[in-house]
Amino acid sequence: MTSVTVVVPMTIRRRGGRKQIIGPDGAPVRTGADGAGVAVTRGDPALVKALARAFRWRRMLEEGRYASISELAAVERVDRGHLGSLLRLTLLAPSLIEAILDGRQPEGMGLSRLLAGVPASWEEQRLSYRQG
Repeated sequence: MTSVTVVVPMTIRRRGGRKQIIGPDGAPVRTGADGAGVAVTRGDPALVKALARAFRWRRMLEEGRYASISELAAVERVDRGHLGSLLRLTLLAPSLIEAILDGRQPEGMGLSRLLAGVPASWEEQRLSYRQG
């Protein structure tokens, strides 16, 4: 198994008694109501959200927090089949994941098409979605 480490250069500054995250471009990072950072992306919101969920769920299964997809689906209150379909998104080629997050995904690569099935090999994926 391979793991990917993402490093995000940032600075935390105090502003009026509150902490503010400053991104690599020097601009403040937006925060949500709970104070958590809100990631800004150019990607398709549905695809980005689906990828985030899929990788979060995969991590929960790998860490042993849940013994099965069925157990995780019950806790997350989603259909087991839908959860399984989304988990397959974690098998996308890294270059395709990066393209989705950057909003550069190939034409026709929508969530519904990805949920319909993903070719097994990364090369097949790149060829399939290039033609799409």
